[in-house]
Amino acid sequence: MTGWRLLLTRPADESAALSDLLAGQGIFSSTLPLLDIVPIPASDTMRDVIRALDRYCAAIVVSKPAARICVDLVERFGSPAPFVKWFSVGAATAQILEGHGLDVSFPEGGDDSEALLELAALREAITRPDPRVLILRGEGGRELLAERLRERGASVEYLELYRRELPQYPPAALPDLIEAEHLNALVVSSGQGFEHLHQLAGDAWPQLARLPLFVPSPRVAELAQAAGALTVVDCRGASAAALLTALREHPEPVL
Repeated sequence: MTGWRLLLTRPADESAALSDLLAGQGIFSSTLPLLDIVPIPASDTMRDVIRALDRYCAAIVVSKPAARICVDLVERFGSPAPFVKWFSVGAATAQILEGHGLDVSFPEGGDDSEALLELAALREAITRPDPRVLILRGEGGRELLAERLRERGASVEYLELYRRELPQYPPAALPDLIEAEHLNALVVSSGQGFEHLHQLAGDAWPQLARLPLFVPSPRVAELAQAAGALTVVDCRGASAAALLTALREHPEPVL
């Protein structure tokens, strides 16, 4: 797969780990982080929700940043909550929660909302009378997950733990990097990551829209296609494994 030259746009630490993994597979990548994770200061609302976790039949943690902030809040404000069942969208998020003693269920066949919704343990959790589900996330996102759970009779609440901001870059930083590194594909890990990519591209977007764009879900694929991206590849997950599978299945660029 040495034909690929990828632009990675995750936060710096995540992009560094992904870049190392890709290099081990003979894939070149360059990084321009398009998401700064900014924790929301702990509030009385956060404290009250964490202290009352037992009123929920399921607590769903949707990302690694949410997991890191969540375990900190649980350690600071939590109390034993034997009835709540913990879930995550992917294995990497689950690993963070499990490292702090939480028993977490997650789909092994995918790391998106659709895969989680098919998980038997989640289906069972919301069979409780008057099921209430807590989704721990950043500002915005995972609306499909909440919508489907409500269709199944659950009451869904959010606890927003962080915001995603676009780092400050000079004008033309994005197209200049793509040209200088001879990059031939773009990778985003979320809807907001794509929105920041689109914003930063500016007048160069019509040219960048011709490059293959690897995205984590059908929802992000729809956003990209609506903005004019010509070749959008749905990896069905944001994990490194999902990206590698998509790269293997998609024709390599001709050098």
